[in-house]
Amino acid sequence: MKYTKLIIIAFPLLFSVGCDQQKTAIEDRKDETQNAIEDRKDGVENAAEAAKDQADSIAEIDKANIEANKESIQAQLEADKRKAEAAAEAEKAKVDAENK
Repeated sequence: MKYTKLIIIAFPLLFSVGCDQQKTAIEDRKDETQNAIEDRKDGVENAAEAAKDQADSIAEIDKANIEANKESIQAQLEADKRKAEAAAEAEKAKVDAENK
């Protein structure tokens, strides 16, 4: 009879210890999962920042190329303008020479 009472008292204690271990294991898995998710979120944030920085760099290069292209075209147009002026002056001189 003594052992029966002892078993009756000990069984719930053993069961509760087993439940606590299971709950602790579940909590540990939850924490690990949350930490892994946070690490992935940090990775995504870092990748996004790097991509934004790269896009900014590319945009700056594109702007510089556009500006250089504009200046090149303007220089060519200025040269064409001077060439046209020179050609007009040459024609005027020719007309003046023919009329004399």
